[in-house]
Amino acid sequence: MQTSVPDVVNFDSETEVTKNLYGFDQKETRSFGQQLLAARRFAERGVRFIQIMHGDGAAGAWDAHGGLKANHTKLAMQVDRPIAGLLKDLKQRGLLDETLVVFATEFGRTPGSQGSNGRDHHPYGFSVWMAGGGIKGGVVHGATDEIGFHTVENPHYVTDVHATILHQLGLESHRMEIPRHKRLEQDFGHVIHDILA
Repeated sequence: MQTSVPDVVNFDSETEVTKNLYGFDQKETRSFGQQLLAARRFAERGVRFIQIMHGDGAAGAWDAHGGLKANHTKLAMQVDRPIAGLLKDLKQRGLLDETLVVFATEFGRTPGSQGSNGRDHHPYGFSVWMAGGGIKGGVVHGATDEIGFHTVENPHYVTDVHATILHQLGLESHRMEIPRHKRLEQDFGHVIHDILA
């Protein structure tokens, strides 16, 4: 790793068109764009699992209990263009079919306010998106009620997302158990077959 990583994060060999695809030409998108371009370069070199966390702090910048609109507007601007660039770049290089991209969190935000301009943690209805890696394109699976409080269509526990990711990686969630530590059936999750190509 010590000899390989410096080359992966040296973007001198990339064209200006590619760098700008990831947002290198804007200060708001440059940092996250660099992380995603590095991820693509790692994937090209055979790295099988890459995790990127956006934002500073232990919980990440998205954990906003106040100033939600201003905070999330700023953060969305930082990630939208680099993510679109990553997906386009993977597709044009023929890597998207074999690369699973997951953009997720462990909870959403309440539909009601917390204080005057924030929202609290909300595990009952939130979004995760996936692309490539055998996932159907353009599919929306599930829905919440009209205020976004409860899931009313195709509810899933977060371990269903885990089981689906593991399935796409060729792993069986039910076989992943630590000896002498019994897990509940819900803990294993169920593959969400409706979103698979």
